[in-house]
Amino acid sequence: MTYTRKQISILSIVAVTSFMGTFLISSVNIALPAIEKSFNLDAVQLSWVVTSFLLSSAMFLLPAGRVSDVTGVRKFFKAGIIIFTLFSLASGFAPGGVWLIAFRFIQGAGAALTSTTGPAILVSSFPPQHRGRVLGFSVASVYLGLAFGPFVGGFITQYAGWRALFHISTVIGVIVAFIAFRFLGKDDVNPEEKQKISFKGTMFYMPGLFAMVYGSSQIPHLSGWLLMIAGIICLVLFWFIESKSASPVFETKLFTRNRLFAFSNIAAMINYSATFAIVFLLSLYLQKIKALSPRDAGMILIAQPVIMAALSPVAGRLSDKIQPRFLATAGMSICTAGLAAFAFLTPSTPVWIIVFLLIMMGLGFAMFSSPNMNTIMGSVDKSQYGLASGTSATMRVLGQITSMTIVTLFFAALFGNHAVKTVPAGVFMQAVKWGFVSFAVICAAGIYFSFARGKIQR
Repeated sequence: MTYTRKQISILSIVAVTSFMGTFLISSVNIALPAIEKSFNLDAVQLSWVVTSFLLSSAMFLLPAGRVSDVTGVRKFFKAGIIIFTLFSLASGFAPGGVWLIAFRFIQGAGAALTSTTGPAILVSSFPPQHRGRVLGFSVASVYLGLAFGPFVGGFITQYAGWRALFHISTVIGVIVAFIAFRFLGKDDVNPEEKQKISFKGTMFYMPGLFAMVYGSSQIPHLSGWLLMIAGIICLVLFWFIESKSASPVFETKLFTRNRLFAFSNIAAMINYSATFAIVFLLSLYLQKIKALSPRDAGMILIAQPVIMAALSPVAGRLSDKIQPRFLATAGMSICTAGLAAFAFLTPSTPVWIIVFLLIMMGLGFAMFSSPNMNTIMGSVDKSQYGLASGTSATMRVLGQITSMTIVTLFFAALFGNHAVKTVPAGVFMQAVKWGFVSFAVICAAGIYFSFARGKIQR
């Protein structure tokens, strides 16, 4: 099939936006030691430079996905680009650690608007038989951002400073915004078909999620446990309210009545819970334990996302021809084996073994992600694309938050209020070991959901 000029423009815009978000996430990971030194942050505060962005994304993804189905996905997509770009600029001039965390939080809201609407724009612009292919290109752009982040971010941090990362993201954001407003077009929304949306449940979802994540960083203090309990109660109330609502933000029936959709989303959340913090931990390990520069550490960490970017379109095309669950389950199994191997990491582990394991993880993740996304978008009606995309993105970010929360728990328990650079190497390696053990166990549980989801109907 030959794509039209409009289809190529849409694919390019969504792909570049996907690249932009993950590029900044991965490049900030490699710059964390420099940020720690610049603002004199302890280990838990340092983790919040990453977690605040993810938390905000998770809080806004579901409402944005639901509302965009009614008001128009392209409108939300453009708004997200503007917010992301403005607060990239603000982050680059942050006067302190608290300001940086706050700006990253708002930046995450902008990323939520683009990531929840991007796949919905794609699947509504291409025929069903090409859905896996175009989603594969979109996923590949995500991994290209992850690939170039550590590599380019390491060079930039070493020679121009970590603030330059946000300045470059600002420039990219301005270019993408211009292209989007020029070529993306307007939504074809009929005002008479607009539905009312109840936001009662959202009033429990957003503070509940915040309480759970912030509470985890306060453990073992009593306030941390109380916040986590309060957060869990709020999320239970959110589910109950949404299940009873006639016009919910979160369609619980998709989880209770659509096994394919439910298990695919659970598998995605588990996979990201087990894999997201790999770069965070290894970035600190390579610079603290191996004494590598940001540039050299970035050149090692590039191995995983390069494989992801190269193989995701291939896996996407294969999932258009064979049942996606077979590819996704094989990918999840490979990831589990790789995570278990990382648990045996020591200060003397050769770099080539680390690179080999990163390549192994990249292969597993590529085999899982595109087929899984193809299943999610193929399991709902066209009128629910925005909701499905938003739910999928929420599961992804919730998984990423869970991954960072696990690391934060080990940091808080083992490091106390000390900075990573002052923690003894042996204590740091304990946190790394138990982090990867936890991730391997979580990923093993995901194999069941990936395989048991059932067959997709073509």
